[in-house]
Amino acid sequence: MSHSENVTVSRTTHDADQGTWKSYDDFATGIDTYRMPQADLAGRSIAWEFDGGIGLAVDVLADGTARWRSAALLSAPDGTVDPYDAVRVRDDVVFFNLPLASRSQDAITVFWSETTGRALIIHSVIGEPRPGMPHVQQTIAAGRVVGQDVTGVKPAPSRDLIGFRELVRYSPVHLYEHVFLSSERYCWQCLHGEQRGHGDVDMSTVWKFDDSGLYLFTFREFVIPVASVWLHDLGYALRTTGIFLGTAPDGGADHRRAGGHIYPLGNVVYPDVQPV
Repeated sequence: MSHSENVTVSRTTHDADQGTWKSYDDFATGIDTYRMPQADLAGRSIAWEFDGGIGLAVDVLADGTARWRSAALLSAPDGTVDPYDAVRVRDDVVFFNLPLASRSQDAITVFWSETTGRALIIHSVIGEPRPGMPHVQQTIAAGRVVGQDVTGVKPAPSRDLIGFRELVRYSPVHLYEHVFLSSERYCWQCLHGEQRGHGDVDMSTVWKFDDSGLYLFTFREFVIPVASVWLHDLGYALRTTGIFLGTAPDGGADHRRAGGHIYPLGNVVYPDVQPV
C-alpha cells in the first residue's frame, strides 16, 4: 500500500525579505534587561599598553564620565572626556566601554584582569558604506595593565568556539540562537522578539581571553549597520556582557548596552577537513 500527496514548497518567505526587517532601534530596545549591574570606578586611574603601539590611559571621574588619553586613538592632548560604562564580569575582570560622545562614529572597549594584568582593546568604527562589507569595522589588540606584572596566557585569536551552538536570553522578549561556523563567520536566528524569524550569517571574531572560559566575541552585520562586542563567560557563570554600535536615523552613532544568560546547546566536532 502506498501513499502520496502533493506538497507545495514556497521559494520565498516574508521573513527572508530584508525590506521587512526591523531596524536596529527596534530590536535593541530592552536588550540590556539581563545585563549584569554597573560598576562604579569613580576615582580610579588605569593605563594599558597594547600591541601595535596603542596606549590608553583613563581617569574615571565622579559624574559617570572618564578622561582618556591616547595618541594612537587621537584623543585631545590633555585628554578627552566621554561617558563610560563598566561591569565587573567577575570579581577581578572588568568590562569597560567608552561610547564616545566626543566623536560621531566610534566606541572603545577594554577588558582586563586585575589578577593577571592581561587586557584586550576593541575599537569599533562606523565607516562609509561599501557593497558586500559590514558597515561597522573593528580592530582588536592584546595588551597589559601598565605597572602590573602579567601572568597567564596572552589573549589571542581562538578556534575554540567553532561548532559551538548556544541560546542567549537577553530579556523576556529577546532570545537568539548562535552557531559559530568558522574563524570568520557565525550564524544567528531570532527565536523570540522583534526579529523572530529573521537570521543571517555575519562576520565574527573570537579571541580567548584566558584559560578560565572567558572569550571575546565580536560580530559585524551585513544587513543592519551594527556591530557588537561581547565578553562571553563560558565558565560557571554562563553570562555575556556587551555593547552594540550602530547607526541612528540621523546617521550618527547609536550606542547600546546589552547582556544576558548563555544556554549551551552542544558542539560539533569536525572529523577531517576543518572550517577556515
